[in-house]
Amino acid sequence: MKRTMLLVAACAVAAIIAAPAAAQEYPSQTIKIISSFGAGGGSDIIGRIIAQRMQEKLGQPVVVENRPGAGGLLGNEAVANAPKDGYTLGVQTAGQIITPVMTKNVRFDAVESFDWIGQIAVAGLLIVVRPDYPHKDVKSLVAAAKAEPGKIVFGSPGFGATQHLAAELFKQVAGVDMLHVPYRTTPEALTALLSKNTDVLFDTMTALLGQVQAGQLRALAITGKDRDPAAPDIPAAVESGVVPNYDVTTWYGLYGPKGMPPAVIAKLNKTLNEILEEPAMRERLGKTGVIVKGSTPEAWHQFVAAEYQKWKTVREKSGLEQR
Repeated sequence: MKRTMLLVAACAVAAIIAAPAAAQEYPSQTIKIISSFGAGGGSDIIGRIIAQRMQEKLGQPVVVENRPGAGGLLGNEAVANAPKDGYTLGVQTAGQIITPVMTKNVRFDAVESFDWIGQIAVAGLLIVVRPDYPHKDVKSLVAAAKAEPGKIVFGSPGFGATQHLAAELFKQVAGVDMLHVPYRTTPEALTALLSKNTDVLFDTMTALLGQVQAGQLRALAITGKDRDPAAPDIPAAVESGVVPNYDVTTWYGLYGPKGMPPAVIAKLNKTLNEILEEPAMRERLGKTGVIVKGSTPEAWHQFVAAEYQKWKTVREKSGLEQR
């Protein structure tokens, strides 16, 4: 009995000693960051910007691998099933939390199958219309939707996309009914808007801001609770007074499979936050249309869990069925 207790104590001491040693030795090989969407999207662009600077700071190659498909489920599943050694990570996005909310028989837990390393950035969506559309602001749009329920049509790049759920939450908060028409991609949804097949589009700053600035679209509002520094003249939707507490952002952060060594998570979080504090990096990320926002692993975990619950509630209140 005494010998067994000594062995247990020895193992505990060894584990305590090994934790900082693991952090000191990590990384000793290439780190892979999975982007769950195709090349050129926000996840891919931000992942590559972060990977390049991580490589410089950690002294090992950091590569981005695209695993698009099923609205981010394929990439999420790859991360969930990866070795728990810190050499396979992923860029998590708002869409990757919403897809499990909208999908039946997901083979992982959207929140608890992962270790959450740290947030990178947030960005509101834009609510846009054609320049000649009669409703020039959110208040006017809501009044028209209340006057003629179901007449105003909004497009999205797909059923269950972040953009779709952002509009569903807008409907709930404003107390209005608008008709949803899903398309396969943002360019298709945008073409439908400009062709007058739809009236309103909720989509990312990256996709729409250039055309707003060129006068090809009119921005009614941004969906985040604050104005975006990249477009300070565009009001937040909540400023209209008719959609209280409406706050929708797309967001990005690093995550990995559940069960990574705590010391490795801590080292990755420290490295990520140091990168995000660099003025040059903040400027570079800001040009992609996002607002830099770091976090602790604990705060990032809590944020993602809250987002999952928020979108689950939106789906249930909207009466949308999982597919």
